[in-house]
Amino acid sequence: MNNFKLCAFTDEAGNSLEEQILAMKQNNIHYMEIRGVNGKNISTLTADQVKQVYSRLQSEGLEVWSIGSPIGKIGIKDNFQEHLDLFSHMLELAYILSAKSFRLFSFYIPKEERHEDYKDEVLERMSRFCEIAEGSDITLCHENEKGIYGDKPERCLDIHKALPKIRAIFDPANFVQCQVETYSAFKLMAPYIHYMHIKDAKLDGNVVPSGMGDGKIPQLLSLYKEIGGNILSVEPHLTIFNGLKELEKEETSKVGVSVYPTQRLAFDAAVNALKRIII
Repeated sequence: MNNFKLCAFTDEAGNSLEEQILAMKQNNIHYMEIRGVNGKNISTLTADQVKQVYSRLQSEGLEVWSIGSPIGKIGIKDNFQEHLDLFSHMLELAYILSAKSFRLFSFYIPKEERHEDYKDEVLERMSRFCEIAEGSDITLCHENEKGIYGDKPERCLDIHKALPKIRAIFDPANFVQCQVETYSAFKLMAPYIHYMHIKDAKLDGNVVPSGMGDGKIPQLLSLYKEIGGNILSVEPHLTIFNGLKELEKEETSKVGVSVYPTQRLAFDAAVNALKRIII
């Protein structure tokens, strides 16, 4: 299983860009899923600021694989036009960074209401993202996430079948936290999977290093290899890092049995846990 290419949410290794670059190089990771830089979400940066980030990464021979955007992480009843404007801005940032992929979500559904009642509205909104990104070389990728429309594999398929240009990011931990069995979910979604987030969790919701939870990550990686997948993006969530509460909105990650005193130690532990599986 050693033909995989490693990517990572490096804002979990450290707040500053320099800390993130160091973590990438010392862990032999070439690709970044960029989400937070110097304590700020990527969505809040200007084009000029992002050009500086890109120049710095290029000088170190590092690449951005994906924009770890917060697009779609708003309520289905929230103002969508403002969100479309943010999407357009972030698409410009993706161009600047030469990113190949763009992570997004499918909107939080009110807890007291049925997800299915919002299917048409979700698909309409997601189709607007596709229209704006039409003609670009950037692949829009939907991540399964707790609380959003696409929190279960069947509803993820609603999106991918209706809008096949939107590919899937398969996150095992998020499915586990929704009480979804990951192996069967992967087989169901396999035709649409673009890449994987590597995060594991126990059925009680606690996030743990890869292979220690109920995500069946070793088995999933075998399936992933069979369909030609090669990008693995490490998203540790093994300790509280800058901006975690804001990123998660309504849902909350639980740090599991492994407790790390620093962001960097938690990041290294997550990467090493994956390497033990794939080597």
